[in-house]
Amino acid sequence: MESIRQLYKIGNGPSSSHTMGPRKAAEIFGNRAKGASRIEVTLYGALAATGRGHLTDQAILEVLTPQCTTEIVWKPDTVLPFHTNGMTFKAFDSEGKELDTWTVYSVGGGDIVEEGQCRTSGPSIYPLTKIKDIQALCEREGTSYWEYVERCEGPEIWDYLAQVWDVMQRAVKRGIEAEGVLPGGLGVRRKAVSYYVHAEGYATSLKSRGLVYAYALAVSEENAAGGEIVTAPTCGSCGIVPAVLYHLHHSKGFSEKRILRALATAGLFGNVVKYNASVSGAEVGCQGEVGVACAMAAAAASQLFGGTPAQIEYSAEMGLEHHLGLTCDPVCGLVQIPCIERNAYAAARALDANLYAAFSDGKHSVDFDRIVEVMKQTGHDIPSLYKETALGGLAVIK
Repeated sequence: MESIRQLYKIGNGPSSSHTMGPRKAAEIFGNRAKGASRIEVTLYGALAATGRGHLTDQAILEVLTPQCTTEIVWKPDTVLPFHTNGMTFKAFDSEGKELDTWTVYSVGGGDIVEEGQCRTSGPSIYPLTKIKDIQALCEREGTSYWEYVERCEGPEIWDYLAQVWDVMQRAVKRGIEAEGVLPGGLGVRRKAVSYYVHAEGYATSLKSRGLVYAYALAVSEENAAGGEIVTAPTCGSCGIVPAVLYHLHHSKGFSEKRILRALATAGLFGNVVKYNASVSGAEVGCQGEVGVACAMAAAAASQLFGGTPAQIEYSAEMGLEHHLGLTCDPVCGLVQIPCIERNAYAAARALDANLYAAFSDGKHSVDFDRIVEVMKQTGHDIPSLYKETALGGLAVIK
């Protein structure tokens, strides 16, 4: 299992799989094809079906057009066997002779792999890849999940997480100040500022919930506008973890050191899902994006409130379990409806999962690893209409 640096990627939205991944692939192929006169990029499956809404073509063209003439070919009805987010790059000389070809897949979270490759982009540094084994280790040694992260990553991980936390906070602050209509043609107005102002006028309990909504909306709207965010674990679900941590940091006074430890714990749980299943909406539906983000945020909240390893695991398990089967059906292929609203709702559910687990001793019937297995199988069973193709569900209402 690779570093949580590969889970928490800093970049621009609106989609980790449809924007960040293709941009990264274009950069790699551009370096390979220096001197080419023309490059042709063919997008397949879900990548082609919702690529325009996710700015896939713009991300690729921004990288390659300054280098040479670049053409995008859309093939939404052709799905390559390895993954639905496939793309083929071809380079040609001035006489039309093919110089190079490369097929690669954007598998979620901004990662790209070639067919047959392990879906990781860095070295394996975690010897334990199941939460039950990590939990047993923590209980045996009397340590915490974040201490296991530090053991595997090294103390330098805290500098990276401090950078991640800084980007998350800036996204919240920008988002609760910004107003206007989000790009894309749906006419979706930013709501974060309205929720923030309304929340300030309520009594404590309602104010608390309203602020969580506002912070999640703020980051998600920044993502939809192409702003700088952190994948947690994806762009489409990037508002959930920041909303919970930002709220607890400001309302409960948790120090930055404790916030970074919570980020480490959240990253560990997200990493386990990414390694054993998927965080790609095109592969397993929105349960792999919003569901996993909810689990991460629930684990982080439980960590902050002093949860035991068992209670933290229970919080994360509930966060994911109660999103099982959630489809990925973005209207017009944009990361706006229902994505933005789902981030706000899941942030609140993460806090509920923490509270529910805090009342328990952490013992429960179905553990986190089993839920991850079920999520993976459920994702494979969900028809492709409901996995980021914008061909079914809510996506066809407009």
